[in-house]
Amino acid sequence: MSIDPTAQVHASAMIEEGAVVGPDCEIGPFCVVGSQVKLGQGVVLKSHVVLAGDTEIGDETVIFPFACIGEVPQDLKFKGENTKLVVGKRNRIREGCTMNPGTEGGGGLTKVGDDCLFMTGAHVGHDAIVGDRVIMANQAALAGHCHVEDDVIIGGLSGIHQWVRLGRGAIIGAVTMVTNDVLPHGLVQGPRGKLDGLNLVGLKRKGVAREDITALRAAFQTLAQGEGTFHERAKRITEDSDSEYVRYMAEFILGATDRSFLTPN
Repeated sequence: MSIDPTAQVHASAMIEEGAVVGPDCEIGPFCVVGSQVKLGQGVVLKSHVVLAGDTEIGDETVIFPFACIGEVPQDLKFKGENTKLVVGKRNRIREGCTMNPGTEGGGGLTKVGDDCLFMTGAHVGHDAIVGDRVIMANQAALAGHCHVEDDVIIGGLSGIHQWVRLGRGAIIGAVTMVTNDVLPHGLVQGPRGKLDGLNLVGLKRKGVAREDITALRAAFQTLAQGEGTFHERAKRITEDSDSEYVRYMAEFILGATDRSFLTPN
């Protein structure tokens, strides 16, 4: 066990032999930190937090009561193999949130980026990869093997099917089930997840140039109403625009995937 002398550990907390607690950490009452857990600088565990497995928590991440991070995957194929969960810096992990490590069949790693917010009861499944500045609202669930890119927002009580990819800047409405990939900056809502347009509010808030937003809107119209298959339309949108945002959208659509795409209505 390695506890930095600047860390503050409540007398009722249990730090198992082998754990690493970095500088300026705060471990609150009744927390449990497992033997393979590593905490970066300034990590705060409020109280009643359970950290298990081979889990790394990045600097200045704050974890709220009754979160359970790093316990075994909810996958019947998991047989106790050594897999990992890595959580980045400055995340906010609220009450009752759960995150599972990877599985041998899925690559062995679940990874969460920096500056994310996981609200009450959110779940990150095994082998998921989550980018930076992602927001998962209350009780949102991310199944195994999902890939969530930067700046995605997932509304409360929404569920993301295993293997689904959510492109950069996409927004998922509340109480939505998403079973197919979502293109970058897509707006998805409704009980069965319909692609209803672009996340224009998010684009404007990020200060994306007007010409890029205009190019994205034109690309979306081509994807929705153009001739040929969806993939043929995706190849075509780069011919009509030199916008980096449109090019990235096409690359995402044409990339390797285990799921088909939600297509524009």
